[in-house]
Amino acid sequence: MRLFVGLGNPGGKYAGNRHNIGFMAVERIAEDHGFAPWRSKFQGKVSEGVLGGEKVILLKPETFMNLSGQSVGEAMRFYKLDPADVVVFHDELDLAPGKVRVKTGGGHAGHNGLRSIHQHIGAEYDRVRMGIGHPGHKDRVAGYVLSDFAKADQNWLDDVIRGCSDGAPELARGDGGKFSNAVALRVAPPRPSTGKKAPTKPKAPPAPEKTTDTRSPFERLRDKFKS
Repeated sequence: MRLFVGLGNPGGKYAGNRHNIGFMAVERIAEDHGFAPWRSKFQGKVSEGVLGGEKVILLKPETFMNLSGQSVGEAMRFYKLDPADVVVFHDELDLAPGKVRVKTGGGHAGHNGLRSIHQHIGAEYDRVRMGIGHPGHKDRVAGYVLSDFAKADQNWLDDVIRGCSDGAPELARGDGGKFSNAVALRVAPPRPSTGKKAPTKPKAPPAPEKTTDTRSPFERLRDKFKS
């Protein structure tokens, strides 16, 4: 069994925030893969289903971001899971918008949701780091993550969310590489081939061979007047 956790803040006020991209990812997975309706449990919302032959619990903590670990820890203990069974989808300031990376373990890099999870279950869980870019200065970070995605972001955001859903079965099977490939196919799809060969340039006709003139100057002069 796997526990997929999407990080965010509850309520319509925060629904479109950059900080809520984790919620968006697990909601899309639930919708695309026929998961059960969301219900309240573990201080959050849960939905159950199957991905890649594995039973998966989707969890959206409703404790607000800074206390996400309370909900995650409660769910993990209930299902008797290890940190290695947990995958957390979260916003990542240190990745450009549209970039997605899978990581196991490591620090929380100042992310309050991850910091809380570290406190409750340790650091050895998997993360799906979903790039949102950086506002340029640390003093602007709080306002940036708690503001909505811009209209110009909607295309790449939709690709990323759909890509995470496409690759979710591979992630449930523990194959982060194939998951990343599924995201890449959405974000940067290969160009379709036309099947036509590039036209070839026509070959230039061969230059005429030069012949050596063996006439004497007098003979050349004579021939010139003849013509």
